[in-house]
Amino acid sequence: MLSESSSFLKGMMLGSIFCALITMLGHIRIGHGDRRHQHKHHHLQAPNKEDILKISQDERMELSKSFRVYCIILVKPKDVSLWAAVRETWTKHCDKAEFFSSENVKVFESINMETDDMWLMMRKAYKYAFDKYRDQYNWFFLARPTMFAIMENLKYFLLKKDPSQPFYLGHTIKSGDLEYVSVEGGIVLSIESMKRLNSLLGIPEKCPEQGGMIWKISEDKQLAVCLKYAGVFAENAEDSEGKDVFNTKSVGLFIKEAMSNHPNLVVEGCCSDMAVTFNGLTPNQMHVMMYGVYRLRAFGHIFHDALVFLPPNGSDND
Repeated sequence: MLSESSSFLKGMMLGSIFCALITMLGHIRIGHGDRRHQHKHHHLQAPNKEDILKISQDERMELSKSFRVYCIILVKPKDVSLWAAVRETWTKHCDKAEFFSSENVKVFESINMETDDMWLMMRKAYKYAFDKYRDQYNWFFLARPTMFAIMENLKYFLLKKDPSQPFYLGHTIKSGDLEYVSVEGGIVLSIESMKRLNSLLGIPEKCPEQGGMIWKISEDKQLAVCLKYAGVFAENAEDSEGKDVFNTKSVGLFIKEAMSNHPNLVVEGCCSDMAVTFNGLTPNQMHVMMYGVYRLRAFGHIFHDALVFLPPNGSDND
């Protein structure tokens, strides 16, 4: 009797391990079927100021108007204080920002996704944005409510990127054979990537609503899986010095790490001057960031920026 019980338990364990391996292999092989979509990961950098200065003033003005960024913020009712801070701060600098909530919330206007599953929320938000705004915006930025983003730096980074090409960028992480953009740093998709993603959302074999058979994978990994099928690959965004511009931590944490690791180069060892995002902020920290980025000025000091991105028409942009 004990021998039969032991054999049964061993069989159960072997069966579970086999299923887990099948699931892992399924994720590892994804996207390799079509050799036309092979693409070597590379690092994308912001344009040099010298290149911008070569463009005429009229062309710069046209460029500044041509960048239209639609911001998607995924929220849940428990995030209400963060939600309020994001509404009052950086999202004013998006050309349009909308909040996508897991359920109906009376306090703030939002689009009800009717699910608290983050991957389903992300899928539905992307589909909603593409169906409604594909002819109005050429870049789509997805963020969490713990994030602070500097839209002008994002637009500057995208300046020489063609949205008719399949861009999928932010802070990349490698997980096995899968390279993905972490949602913790924000995710940017061009309109071409949105088109390709939208074409796959109705094909469960390539872009399933659920993750693996045994365990769920995170929403940002699942997005990378779907995009890989469409020949869209994650790319890391950096400044001209190779520093990340999409950050998964707060400024305070970066400074603390720099003080510990590079005590003589705290500022230089911290972050990029052209940073686009920081994550893990409290509501108060967001307001402090808003003050430092947009309101604090040194009298008599003028920034001779080669290009200015004007706020959206009718906005209460700071």
